[in-house]
Amino acid sequence: MTLDELIKTPGEWLRGTGPLSDIVVSSRVRLARNVADFPFLSTAGASERTEICRHVSDGISRTSLSKDSLFVNVQEADVLDQQVLVERHLISRQHAASEGSRGVVIAHDETHALMINEEDHLRMQAFRSGLQLEALWEDINAVDDAVAAQVSFAFDRQFGFLTACPTNVGTGLRVSVMLHLPALKMTREIERVARAARDMHLAVRGLHGEGTEAAGDLYQVSNQTTLGKTEEGIVRTFQSTIIPKIVEYERAARESLLKHSATALDDKVWRAFGILSHARRISSEETQALLSPIRMGVNMGRFDVIDIHTLNELFLYTQPAHLQKRHGKPLSDDDRDVARAEYLRKQLLHTR
Repeated sequence: MTLDELIKTPGEWLRGTGPLSDIVVSSRVRLARNVADFPFLSTAGASERTEICRHVSDGISRTSLSKDSLFVNVQEADVLDQQVLVERHLISRQHAASEGSRGVVIAHDETHALMINEEDHLRMQAFRSGLQLEALWEDINAVDDAVAAQVSFAFDRQFGFLTACPTNVGTGLRVSVMLHLPALKMTREIERVARAARDMHLAVRGLHGEGTEAAGDLYQVSNQTTLGKTEEGIVRTFQSTIIPKIVEYERAARESLLKHSATALDDKVWRAFGILSHARRISSEETQALLSPIRMGVNMGRFDVIDIHTLNELFLYTQPAHLQKRHGKPLSDDDRDVARAEYLRKQLLHTR
């Protein structure tokens, strides 16, 4: 399997299925681990980073995880391929932008990705569409056990797993759920929900994590601390309490829009479709913003011209790196905007 083959489909996080998938786009569980007897990356030299990468990748290669998986040497990958991995949420922006020896092991179906030498020596991620955190915990726990049988992790009896960032010390677990919350944004309730989340020591971030905006009304909600908590407890709280409550708020906001502003809602959806299907140049940011109300309209049964699968493809393949990969070459900002509009017209007018 190659990276070019991998990008032919949208991937697991945009599959559009699973529990509560009308609002919960995807779930992710990540474990941060560091190799015993090696320094954290913040103090490691170039040769040590290389040795850590080799040690961890060799360990993974001795497990069943390596079967039908793809290893990408992020250090040697060109910028366009790095950004493709970021857009697919297989590596972080920090991983792409950092220096030195680093890589990622990606499952053929993109249900897990293991980042080597990101902030920690190893960050293991598992993904599923919709709200499936408990199943994901089982997935990532199996991955952790398999790698731990080959690589010794830094662990303290009192503090738990030792990580580069103090907030990850303990379980090293980060639970993250991506939610589509356009109605809360339209009813101006999103800030209230964000404040409530922060009061519960949760992080609310944009599409690509820390420091990014909520493009397309997509928000990532995750835990901020792990010390003194069990993995099962964190997962259970998210699965049964936190995320269902946010979903409840979004559904209530959608019902309010339908009850009091149905015509305005339909007009917003159809206007978005009209612009996307007729524009001659359009930015990635505007595309994501316009796809958002269409997604809501489809999930509310108000718009049947296009399905979720096609919407997800449009969302991914109109992002800068994917758009350029489809063209087989880098494009200037202006050329990307023109190419994006051409792609959207072709896909959307074909649906009518």
